Amino acid sequence: MELNFIGLISAISAFLGIAFGHVGVRWLEYRVARLWMAMLAYSAAGLAMQIFSLVLNSLYLKSLCGIIGMTLLWDAVELIRQQRRVRRGHAPANPCNPRHRRFLEAPSSSATVVDRLADSFEPHSS
Repeated sequence: MELNFIGLISAISAFLGIAFGHVGVRWLEYRVARLWMAMLAYSAAGLAMQIFSLVLNSLYLKSLCGIIGMTLLWDAVELIRQQRRVRRGHAPANPCNPRHRRFLEAPSSSATVVDRLADSFEPHSS
């Protein structure tokens, strides 16, 4: 019986891509003042991975590049969605980030520095 590891490689790459993508989106959105540069980098990396998945010969590498590439493309979209969560107060704002400072200073804003995912509701520290 010959073992085929394509399912295992696909599952691991999807799990790790989503896990690191989630952490990366939160980390970048919190620290980067201009999101468009991060979005451009995620999009370029995602498109490059998709192109690699089309031209590579190995089925294992094709699946790895395709899954990671699609995850990177989705992370570019998630940066905007994370910014919306910060603006609504669902994710902590960084008072040192000029983009977040505008959210915090707006009179009708719900933005907060409290990290609601932390164990205690104390201001988020970088």
